[in-house]
Amino acid sequence: MFRFLTAGESHGQALTVIVEGMPAGLLLEAEYIAADLRRRQGGYGRGGRMQIEKDYPQILSGIRHGLTIGSPISLLIPNRDWENWKDVMSVLPLSKDMEPLTRLRPGHGDLAGAMKYQVADVRAILERASARETAARVAVGAVGRRLLQELGIEIHSHTVAIGGYKIKEGTPTDWERVESSQLRCADAEAEKEMMTAIDEARAAGNSLGGVFEVVATGVPIGLGSHVHWDRKLSGRIAQALMSINAVKGVEIGGGFALASLSGSQVHDVIEPLREGERSWHHRTNRAGGIEGGMSNGEPIVVRAAVKPIPTLAQPLPSVDLKTGDRVEAHYERSDVCVVPAAGVVGEAMLAIVLADAVLEKFGGDHLRETLRNYRGYQDTIGPRG
Repeated sequence: MFRFLTAGESHGQALTVIVEGMPAGLLLEAEYIAADLRRRQGGYGRGGRMQIEKDYPQILSGIRHGLTIGSPISLLIPNRDWENWKDVMSVLPLSKDMEPLTRLRPGHGDLAGAMKYQVADVRAILERASARETAARVAVGAVGRRLLQELGIEIHSHTVAIGGYKIKEGTPTDWERVESSQLRCADAEAEKEMMTAIDEARAAGNSLGGVFEVVATGVPIGLGSHVHWDRKLSGRIAQALMSINAVKGVEIGGGFALASLSGSQVHDVIEPLREGERSWHHRTNRAGGIEGGMSNGEPIVVRAAVKPIPTLAQPLPSVDLKTGDRVEAHYERSDVCVVPAAGVVGEAMLAIVLADAVLEKFGGDHLRETLRNYRGYQDTIGPRG
């Protein structure tokens, strides 16, 4: 229903995107997408590349007079750093030899990619394996987010932990505070500790990982399905979040912590309907808004663990792809910590999954039809008496 393709390399001319499945009649402008691209570029601990790039999407098709027209939407996000890499990343043959990059980085896709694609220059792998590609996904997520807003669905993210420092249990999540925070963190005291840890890692030529949380509110009951493994909303969300560079673990709701509790401590009690009420509610939300592979009407809450990025200013010992000899791993200008930015990418991936699930459930070639189907469905989800 809602699908996309991205293309482009980290230091190539541009990232390109094709988005298909968006109904006609949706107001969508480049600045709306650019706002999320700017959020992705922020965050304490980012490297020099973010000072160069000023990501702004060029809408090439699928929009007329500010409205979607039902045809594929194509976007172009130029790479400003391309000016410094024209020879290295030239699409044309060069008249001179280019020194191959052969020093492998532990933790990156260098070795596996070089073996799989049988290349002698790791540049051919790392350019596409780079997290630069996530800028394109954030653009797609913004398109999905714009549709979801029409249904009253909002998506936010915040940083839960960096380098072993965590927000205090029970910290209220003030989204305005999060958006103004350098680390997208709701806990000011924890943020100070995290920033100190980032400074220490930078001084040591090291990197730090952490955990981000994404929350979707206003999600209607019944997205996804229990009937097949690949239709379960939980599985689709987990796959989407796991596809983000450096993410090594995903949990929904209480996640791994629920495994050590008894059933009576875990499952969310369904509350009786009050007079005149038609929306079902749970006393708690340990399930994270999903039961049986379907949204249950509560906020969808997802956390992802982000490993420290593998490109280190103080390189680890490694091996040369050409000779097999011991060398220091390759270092290329990089970040120290990407957790806040990864949270914005997490928002995008959740928006993509939910937009697809919404269109799967409600359909519609024009936004009016989608909204009519949605409202009609909402009238059916009360008691069955």
